[in-house]
Amino acid sequence: MPASEDLLKRLGVDIDSETLRLALTHRSYAYEHGGIPTNERLEFLGDSVLGFTVTEYLYERYPDLPEGDLAKRRAAVVSTRALARVARDLELGQFVYLGQGEKLTNGADKSSILADTTEALIGATFLSLGIETAKAMVLRLIAPLIEEVETLGAGTDWKTAIQEVAAARKLGQIQYVVEGSGPDHARVFVATLTIGGTSYGSGSGPSKKEAEQEAAASSWRLLNPDSADSARA
Repeated sequence: MPASEDLLKRLGVDIDSETLRLALTHRSYAYEHGGIPTNERLEFLGDSVLGFTVTEYLYERYPDLPEGDLAKRRAAVVSTRALARVARDLELGQFVYLGQGEKLTNGADKSSILADTTEALIGATFLSLGIETAKAMVLRLIAPLIEEVETLGAGTDWKTAIQEVAAARKLGQIQYVVEGSGPDHARVFVATLTIGGTSYGSGSGPSKKEAEQEAAASSWRLLNPDSADSARA
């Protein structure tokens, strides 16, 4: 199966080949190939489709929530970190056209590039297939994150959430043990969360911050198994 068809299968849409290639063209690649068009205009378009879709969904799903809480929930699922997580689940990095400099610095796993490309793909879906198909794709990709935010309430940060749980249950001091490995251009960090000297969840990522967030999320699920199960249902 060609790479483009594999990606479209993961997205569940059928974007035309020209628009798809544009959506995957990072500016570093475009610069090295004579200044061809980049995905930045599609990213701009996709950002608007994403924001509107999530806003409409939250407005209809939570009729009693005040504006401030709706805004926090929206921010949680349209953030760079959230979109990069969606992209990693899709293994999107392998499909992005990057310049040599970005390739050497592991650009295929940079959260900013992954998030921007995800938005560009949303914009490409809108252009190729219309607003309803684009909205359906957004909700399909983002729904798991919305469910997690619902479980956390207005919380948008796993590290904050785990601090609140640890304090409420008087579990002790929180500490993150982080180790890095690999060459400078492709470092991978693994974080383990300990509370009161007991190890809980661990997580990995291209930065210490992301590894700690994943460790906090994993630990939160271990401490709240019933809520975690309902969020996945």
